[in-house]
Amino acid sequence: MLLLLLWDFSGLDLQLAQWFGSARGFPLEKHWLWRGVLHDGIRYLPWLLELALLLAMAWPFGAIKQLQMERRMQLALSTLVALLVVSSIKRYSSTSCPWDLQQFGGTASYLSHWAWGVADGGGGGCFPAGHASAGFAFVGGFFAFRHALPATARRWLVGALAVGLLLGLAQQVRGAHYLSHTLWTGWLCWASAAVVDLGVSQLISRKPARAPAPAPALSGLTPSMPAK
Repeated sequence: MLLLLLWDFSGLDLQLAQWFGSARGFPLEKHWLWRGVLHDGIRYLPWLLELALLLAMAWPFGAIKQLQMERRMQLALSTLVALLVVSSIKRYSSTSCPWDLQQFGGTASYLSHWAWGVADGGGGGCFPAGHASAGFAFVGGFFAFRHALPATARRWLVGALAVGLLLGLAQQVRGAHYLSHTLWTGWLCWASAAVVDLGVSQLISRKPARAPAPAPALSGLTPSMPAK
């Protein structure tokens, strides 16, 4: 979080956006890869994956079979919470996207995404990066798996971060987001998953321990001798 705040105060968001755009806009905005494949092509994929995680609570598959029910619920819930947190903040954000700025042929003025309630002359609703959450939202799998399968948890984390950064880069190239939007999305998803993990861990710790089955008496294990 400290690194993200330092990036915010650096003012490098706008300079980085100028690498990909000019007064005539962003030439790669409608590129077949950045938009066709990495945006339009996977728009519904995170919700399909979330549906699979919800179904896995009752019908687990793969490594999920080795998770107890509470951790299966955590896996599905943390992803859903992260997606909802990002989309809710985005709904009420007044920050416009880079392609809306006057520097890139639009009408908006550049304002920090922390300037809540201050209109910049654009459409707003651009903070944080919703598309990157399609990858970052699944970092909750790290928290769910780390208690029983740490190696699986690390692989899950690397995959979720890689996909989130790739989708964030795609939007950066197209002029749809600043780098800070992508980074804050990753942090919000991580923080949401950590809160869910804390709650589920507390719930598990309060469950009464199952009493061990009483050992059979020694007399019951000794074969009886036939009477003479």
